[in-house]
Amino acid sequence: MICKRISRLVACSLISLCVSMAFAIEPVLPAAISSALPVKNVIIMIPDGMSVGATTITRWYNGGEKAFSFDPLVAGMVRSYSSDAIISDSAPAATAFACGVKAQTGNIGVMPNVSTLPGAPVLDGKNNYSPVANIMEAARLKGLSTGIVSTSEITHATPADFGAHDISRKKEDNIGEQMLFAGFDVLLGGGTDFFVTKRADKEDLTAIAKTRGYSYVTSTADMKADKGKKIIGLFAPSGMSYDLDRDPAKEPGLDEMTVKALSIVSANTKGFVLMVEGSEIDWAAHANDPVAVIGDINAFDSAVTIALDFAKKDKNTVVIILTDHGNSGITIGNSDSNGDYDKLPLKTLVDTLKKAKHSAQGTLAMVASDNSNIKEIVGANYGLELADKDTDALKVMLDAKKSSDAIIFLGTLMAKASRIGFTTTGHTGEDIPLYVYNPKSAVAFGLIQNTDIARYLEKLAGVDLAAVTKRQFQEASAAFSKKGAAVTTDLSNPANPVLVVQKGDTKISFPQNKSVALVGEKSVQLSGVAVFTGSSGSERWFVSQDAIDLVK
Repeated sequence: MICKRISRLVACSLISLCVSMAFAIEPVLPAAISSALPVKNVIIMIPDGMSVGATTITRWYNGGEKAFSFDPLVAGMVRSYSSDAIISDSAPAATAFACGVKAQTGNIGVMPNVSTLPGAPVLDGKNNYSPVANIMEAARLKGLSTGIVSTSEITHATPADFGAHDISRKKEDNIGEQMLFAGFDVLLGGGTDFFVTKRADKEDLTAIAKTRGYSYVTSTADMKADKGKKIIGLFAPSGMSYDLDRDPAKEPGLDEMTVKALSIVSANTKGFVLMVEGSEIDWAAHANDPVAVIGDINAFDSAVTIALDFAKKDKNTVVIILTDHGNSGITIGNSDSNGDYDKLPLKTLVDTLKKAKHSAQGTLAMVASDNSNIKEIVGANYGLELADKDTDALKVMLDAKKSSDAIIFLGTLMAKASRIGFTTTGHTGEDIPLYVYNPKSAVAFGLIQNTDIARYLEKLAGVDLAAVTKRQFQEASAAFSKKGAAVTTDLSNPANPVLVVQKGDTKISFPQNKSVALVGEKSVQLSGVAVFTGSSGSERWFVSQDAIDLVK
């Protein structure tokens, strides 16, 4: 009995040791990462929330034989969990890709405050919520061009992680301002709400953008016609339309935005890093709408084709394709196919799906204001012949202004008719596939962590994210105090905090989210934005080394 107890104690000690080592020791990187050769250009493409079940359904929808452009590029699998949850939110997932850190739910480009899972950072109480440099910041310091393309608002979680730092993905005013002042060459997507319309500080970031050398466009034609060297294109108040519902004159396709972005960033002879996100595959999966999922996966694949054509012609460009997490548990087969799943014909899966011309959301947007023509509109645009009870249920939801419930209800009816299963309207925690085109190095990755993507990006771009973090995000209070300067926060305008540094007669102001300093009346351009994560009396400002150097 004593021996058994000792054995258990030893086993528990070994388990504890292994767990502690998992947090404290960097894992050995696969050869595909450790031996990767630098290249001129890197394109990261993220089909947000695209589960394997969704790509399988879409492939059958497309005829079964037609491959996606990324099918031949399968290189490995990626673990998708965050620092505090086994099912990841988009914000920490893309932080892992862009910054190489397992962050926690809701965080944008910062260290976590909760770190409970293997591979998550060790926290010391001082580095909690500290900004961590992203691959775009590192690339710009090296002289590379950078760009972001997204079908969501460009301030949404995934693009934000490649361009900003905040403790909350919900602070899209902060994120938009940081992205404007970060120094991108290209920003294309939705989001006028967070650049102009709904900003708490009432600043018009599009007007500021023009003073910083950007063209600003809001339509497909204007985007294509523009000849500027830097561009911001915002084509919707928040997210853009699903591809099936898109007005091509008002909103460019993801492939068209990718073409435009490549035409600008590729002009830099030093190279570029570009991130392209098919954002609303995720939104369609949240809505349990298989029609919208299929439409946006096909739109994403068109953009991948553009990127791969560029890369294969260039011969010095790597294209990396991976989702950030699964979503909805979408499957071929549901509870209705329990007894005959092995006899399910292809036509049962695709015939009803193919009748749909629009997404569930787009279809219901066409319904009359009194909701009297639901059955006719759904039949003509979503391909479903509604039963009277389902028509009545939809009318009750729409009369009560519960449009989200109505969209999910309609999508669920389509799924049932097509024998598609959904387990949730939320994200899922499975490992995710990785696709890589690399003309110079091997791409056999095996199973890796999502943070290993950032290690790979470092190798490809020839940068050091840890060194860039140290340079660009120094804790301001400590750094300025060492120079004998006093630090305060001006909150006279709560929507626009300002770091104020005083030494003798010299006063320097650093507005939050901007890459400028005011030395007296003189404006000085900085290499990075000032990030504020605290409040008056608890200053947590982070600034770049060139900001510190202004104090003599």
